[in-house]
Amino acid sequence: MNLTADKWQDYELLDTGDGMKLERWGDIILSRPDPQVIWEKSEPSLWHKAAAEYSRSSSGGGQWHYNRKFPEHWEIGYGSIGLRFIIEPMGFKHTGLFPEQAANWEWMYKAVSGAIAEGRRPEILNLFGYTGGATVALAKAGAAVCHVDASKGMVTRARENVEASGLSDRTVRYIVDDAFKFVAREIRRGHKYDGIIMDPPSYGRGPSGEIWKLEDNLSGFVKSCMELLSDRPLFLLLNSYTTGFSPSVTENILRLSVPERLSGSCSFESGDLLLPLSGKAGGKGIVLPCGSYAALLGPGVEIYDRFAF
Repeated sequence: MNLTADKWQDYELLDTGDGMKLERWGDIILSRPDPQVIWEKSEPSLWHKAAAEYSRSSSGGGQWHYNRKFPEHWEIGYGSIGLRFIIEPMGFKHTGLFPEQAANWEWMYKAVSGAIAEGRRPEILNLFGYTGGATVALAKAGAAVCHVDASKGMVTRARENVEASGLSDRTVRYIVDDAFKFVAREIRRGHKYDGIIMDPPSYGRGPSGEIWKLEDNLSGFVKSCMELLSDRPLFLLLNSYTTGFSPSVTENILRLSVPERLSGSCSFESGDLLLPLSGKAGGKGIVLPCGSYAALLGPGVEIYDRFAF
């Protein structure tokens, strides 16, 4: 099942084309590269409105080019759940938020809210948590969240996003650590979680120089994370932005990794994460694929999407 993040008001995908996407973040329009946009622009007249654009360098990396002045950072809201996020042009074309993930926030929020209504207080582990989009949504729903990322700056921004959403009183642990080492320690401690979110990188190096390659190491790491699931889990969500990995690949990894104690009670879903285009292209039903997800779902947990393709 593909999921479309279609409930945004402060974010809008205005146009795409020629390897770029034009986005409105609140009142500020930015232009960023996207390797999957291999078609032509639908509304070329809009692109001059970009306050800044990110261009790649032939030698690797890239930089932002500013066409007009605007705040160093600003806030946008996700009205469906009532969340606030800080947006800022960052390195590697990032803005501090992946708007397509809002489609996942919706069903996870419902799952946690349902558990709360039954008298449970779920503990959720957000690995590679970045700036905490999912952390904020799940804290809002009432979960106790453990947010883990190796970057101190990203963990700080996650805390700021929680505070911006008025959730400073919620139970959130902020951990600056290597996700793989953290999971290994939690297994030794016997700690269990009712939900796990993970968005592992395609490639990386650990603090001691260890090399991580998604195709070589993902399966083993998912099996380790499965050990951390409680006997009544809500979900394990595996996101992927690795080009060439279909949703079926990551779903297969989940299915092959699920422990025997959970195999008869869980279901699985996978698909693309999509952003709808507005304007002329939007009228033709055009959507931008932005990675994929695969999810193990506990009993009674379902994923809803009004615009499944």
